[in-house]
Amino acid sequence: MDRPLIDHRGPEFAEMMSGIFAGLREVFDAEAGVMVFPSSATGCWESALVNTLSPGDGVLLYDNGFFARKWGQMAHDLGFAVQVIDADWRQSVDDALIAERLEGDASREIRAVLVVHNETSTGVTSDIPAVRAAIDSTGHDTLLMVDTVSSLGATEFKHDAWGVDVTVCGSQKGLMLPPGLGFCAVSERALEANAAAASPRAYWDWSDMRAMNEVGFFPSTPPTGLLFGLVEALAMVREEGLGGVFARHARFAAATRRAAAAWGLENYCADASAFSNSGTTLMMPGSAGGDAFRAECLRRFDLVLGGGLGPLKDRVFRIGHLGDFNALMLAGTLAGVEMGLRASGVPVQESGVEVAMDVLLETSESK
Repeated sequence: MDRPLIDHRGPEFAEMMSGIFAGLREVFDAEAGVMVFPSSATGCWESALVNTLSPGDGVLLYDNGFFARKWGQMAHDLGFAVQVIDADWRQSVDDALIAERLEGDASREIRAVLVVHNETSTGVTSDIPAVRAAIDSTGHDTLLMVDTVSSLGATEFKHDAWGVDVTVCGSQKGLMLPPGLGFCAVSERALEANAAAASPRAYWDWSDMRAMNEVGFFPSTPPTGLLFGLVEALAMVREEGLGGVFARHARFAAATRRAAAAWGLENYCADASAFSNSGTTLMMPGSAGGDAFRAECLRRFDLVLGGGLGPLKDRVFRIGHLGDFNALMLAGTLAGVEMGLRASGVPVQESGVEVAMDVLLETSESK
């Protein structure tokens, strides 16, 4: 990323963007293409909504985490009629509940279903193909919109093959970049909805963005430095292969869970089939506070851990293990967590680092 900028209206830039769009189509599995916005993923939440819906349209939100809830709140603030499925945050999306709501929507008021693939706040991954199948089983023509902010590039995701209509992501996790790029992958059905949508939009308008992206440019000034980084990130993914990327994340997640079990800490995700490969959310034991523990890790060992969000504040802490990450980095992270637990007076049953290293050694590869 640290190189002189180039003319963002010139041929060199257009050639670079052509390669970026080809790489994004592979990572997202999105033949209709992926739009890139100079924004956070939150901006692309809004873009997904206002480009496919009209004022007053119904939106069905599956609330099983902090970020799912925020997306629903945005839809409400934009004037859409949001229906919420209040769910257990420790469980993955229950597709049967979505089917039940859609079956009861005889007037077809629900025009979009919002689901988070991997909920960053809870460490729970949901079965998107099952959600698509549930929607199809009802014969409802609603759009399926999926947030993949903390799953894309770490866990298998297939926009086209899984029948997703709008996929939203950001640059700062599996794609290994600083925040600042937002992505929207769209289906043909979403583009048809876009043609009829009457919601006000300007910066987030797909028409302008798609028209300019198709020739390698942007309707506004792009963050060229981040795009330089995206070229390298996509090259790294291509070199390792998506299958290798997913397997590496699965190994690191398994090692982290083994360490947690040895420490005697409970995974916040209560369904083993839904454990996240991107990050692990662990519950603090007894009356121990997560925030004080994280502060001790930062003060003593310069280790930054994720905190509890929303109702989980001070109840959990989060270990991220995604992106440009290797076995040695994970071992160091887990050692820091274990030292932090001991320094904070949190009871530790046995060394989690040792059992995690056993997992990493059993499955070690060159990277």
